[in-house]
Amino acid sequence: MNDLKPEVQISDRDGNAFGILARCQHAAKRAAWDERYLEEFLDEATNGDYNHLLRTVMHYFTVV
Repeated sequence: MNDLKPEVQISDRDGNAFGILARCQHAAKRAAWDERYLEEFLDEATNGDYNHLLRTVMHYFTVV
């Protein structure tokens, strides 16, 4: 696992939670994340409200 967080753009786009998750999954696959690490992210990101999703995205990714 690379210590650098993959970049994901969530501003300037549809703020829909599903769209954000899709962009994160795409960025994670480009960064060659291990499938278990991606599942860990998805489980954490979807285990709360919209604000929790955004905080989790900011923890796992560099948001641009």
